Formats: sequence, C-alpha cells, structure tokens
Amino acid sequence: MPLEHHPLSREFPEFRQQLQQLNSTNPQFVQLAQNYEALDKRIYEVEDGREAVDDLGLQGLKNQRVILKDQITELLKKANPASG
Repeated sequence: MPLEHHPLSREFPEFRQQLQQLNSTNPQFVQLAQNYEALDKRIYEVEDGREAVDDLGLQGLKNQRVILKDQITELLKKANPASG
C-alpha cells in the first residue's frame, strides 16, 4: 500500500475557504492544525521506516490524529455558513 500524507487541505476539500479563514483568525485552530500536521508527518515517517515505533505505538499516534481531526472538524463546521 503506498504511503500517504493526510494534509487538512486534502482531508477537507469542501472546507477550503474555512481552512483559510480559520488559519488567519483563530489561534486555537492554528494550534490544532499545526499539531495535526506534525503528527501526520510523524506517522508517515514511522510507516516509511524512518522512525521506529511498534504497532501499538503507531496505533496510538493514529488515534491521536483522529482526535485532532475531530476537533478540527467541529471548528470547521462552526465556521461554515452553510452548516448553520
């Protein structure tokens, strides 16, 4: 299976405008997005063999990414005028 990064712009193409808006105006969102991107990069490096982490550790990292993605999703939905 080919390795993939999961950048927010690809995970949320329907929220492209909200991503830009929140990156400019919401410090909480910026912090969550930075944490998400760093975690995604680390997961990619583990899966690519550049960082050694056992399967349980990798699953823990992926679970953390899901939690961050859920938090980001909530902020994106709140910023989406079509969802209100």
